[in-house]
Amino acid sequence: MPVFMVMLGAPGAGKGTQAKQLSEKLGLPHVSSGDLFRENIKNKTDLGKLASSYIEKGDLVPDDVTISMVKDRLSRPDCAKGAILDGFPRTAAQAKALDAMLEELGYKIGLVPLIEVPESVLMARLTGRWTCRENGHVFHTLFNPPKQSGICDLDGSELYQRPDDTPETVANRIRVYQEQTAPLIEYYEVTGVLEQIDGNQEIEQVNQDLLAVVPSVD
Repeated sequence: MPVFMVMLGAPGAGKGTQAKQLSEKLGLPHVSSGDLFRENIKNKTDLGKLASSYIEKGDLVPDDVTISMVKDRLSRPDCAKGAILDGFPRTAAQAKALDAMLEELGYKIGLVPLIEVPESVLMARLTGRWTCRENGHVFHTLFNPPKQSGICDLDGSELYQRPDDTPETVANRIRVYQEQTAPLIEYYEVTGVLEQIDGNQEIEQVNQDLLAVVPSVD
């Protein structure tokens, strides 16, 4: 039976990292909505041109355009055994549309891992990134601190914090995620496919916990 998964988790929870690792270990394609947008826009597909027309105006791309991109991707031969969806769906309405689309293809969502990390840890992970002005080298106060505070180890230039990484912006990103995703979590709880995973562990342990709940891939 093909295994289709939807990865859920707040910014900084590590769902992208885990999705890539699961993809390699299970032999299932990692379908990232961001990658799909970039691929379609770069290749100037009809869907890509349509998406661009909204993005250029600063508007949100309508659900039906995104869903069409996802449907096209999941209907390719490499998804015959399943796929790991990352970044889509983002709302309960999108989840319902995804279910209907998969049903047309003869598939269904078999697992939705929710990687849970305390907000204080998310803040520490996301606000710890500092970038060098000269060449864009990236450091992190927790995971890759510079030898001298505020100075790049590699070229001696000043380290600064990008607007995306400031505490105010990060707190807002987490709040938006929580507001948007609460109904989605509830939707998948009701359908019985949600699995809560402790994301406040070493990356490999989180991966082992995920593998333990994945249905067997035929």
